[in-house]
Amino acid sequence: MAASPALKRGIRFRDLALFYVVVALNVRWTSTAAAAGPSILIIWLAALFCFFIPLSASVMELSSRHPDEGGIYVWTRCAFGDFTAFIAAWMYWMSNLPFFASVLYFGAASVLIPFGGRAERLSSSPLYFMAFAAFWLTVTVVLNVRGVDSGKWLNNICSIGSIVPLALLITMAVVSWHKFGSATPFTVASLTPHLSIDNAVFWSGVFFAFGGVEAASAMGDEIQNPRKTIPWAILVGGIIVTAGYIGGTAALLVALPSTAVSGLQGFVNGLHTLSDRLGLGWILIPTALLVGLNAVGSTAANLSSTSRLPFVAGIDHYLPPVFGSIHPRYRTPWVAIAAYGAASILVAILGQAGTTVRGAYDVLVSMAVVCYFIPYLLLFASMIKLQNEPAGPNIRRVPGKKPVAITLALVGFIATSATIVLSLFPGADQPNKTLAVFKVVGATLVQLGLGIAIFTAERRRSRRRTESDFERARP
Repeated sequence: MAASPALKRGIRFRDLALFYVVVALNVRWTSTAAAAGPSILIIWLAALFCFFIPLSASVMELSSRHPDEGGIYVWTRCAFGDFTAFIAAWMYWMSNLPFFASVLYFGAASVLIPFGGRAERLSSSPLYFMAFAAFWLTVTVVLNVRGVDSGKWLNNICSIGSIVPLALLITMAVVSWHKFGSATPFTVASLTPHLSIDNAVFWSGVFFAFGGVEAASAMGDEIQNPRKTIPWAILVGGIIVTAGYIGGTAALLVALPSTAVSGLQGFVNGLHTLSDRLGLGWILIPTALLVGLNAVGSTAANLSSTSRLPFVAGIDHYLPPVFGSIHPRYRTPWVAIAAYGAASILVAILGQAGTTVRGAYDVLVSMAVVCYFIPYLLLFASMIKLQNEPAGPNIRRVPGKKPVAITLALVGFIATSATIVLSLFPGADQPNKTLAVFKVVGATLVQLGLGIAIFTAERRRSRRRTESDFERARP
């Protein structure tokens, strides 16, 4: 790195394992997946072997080779240079802005569902959704600015919102299946995926759900013994995430027919059905509140890690140097965290700020999927390129070393490329599909062009500063 930031190494193994759970395991994906029927369980397995395992293996080795603050920014810089590193970071942190808003809107809606008609006014109030998102984003920013210890405890507590609701759902589904049978038939025919454009587009979202395992490495200089801690934390967190997604989706299909599962209310409705069936209706309200906590945790973990990317870019002078500032008391990259949090709040408010702006926001959400996967292409490409770099005895390699590492990275690269292509296809409910594609592609190109412009401008300023310093230093 261009400087040696005095960041505090306060993230331990337990904190990191729970971070991977809260950043990758979002209960909303189980209901979204269950709406596709039993065949989605096979797609979960395909996403596991074609994307999640290659991604986890790549992150394990790259974090061991280069455990510095910045994660994907550092890896792509070592493999392909400064420009590629900045573009990877730029696309990554910009794609997360609409993601924060959509997750928090889901959480805001989930906590209202158990209250039925009593919450009807809030469920249709844009002000409620804006306030919910702005409040939790502000809390996340304040805690992360105050120190890694404060920020990590928010993640740790919110991990309960991932683990407990899914564990309850799966347990009740097993009991209900034993006593009453399944609402959805699980047969060879129903488990067989049927390839079509609409199905393939939907399947790409399942791959999207498995993203996030690379996020913690952005805080490499704040993790205790990252070369040892990251691989074991990924293993433990990955097992919980995989069991949660596949088990939670199957549990919802036991509770409800796939036609009765919707992306927003599906999880809580499935929980409601099972709890009523088993005489445990009281469990619905606290569990729904935990689902809201899951949304908060997913946002907090992603924001805390992603905000480290502009911090490192500021150190390298590809963003204004103030982004590389460290708080003298809390030892956190406070300017980067605060600026990224403020941008997140602005996008969350725009998401509910009127019909015209809401239409623009919907384009941003669609664009986020494409932009989010572009850095993964660069990550897998970096994994392949860095296999030519010597690896010392202290570096943890993928079992099988170079041949296996390249094979896994190629599988991940191909799966990511296919996901990007499928994400460009509009949904069946889009009235003007051609226009929808042009909007997403155009917005993605605008975002890419903006990143290139910022990089070029800051590089020129940095050169002028260097030349000016040189001139002043001359006798």
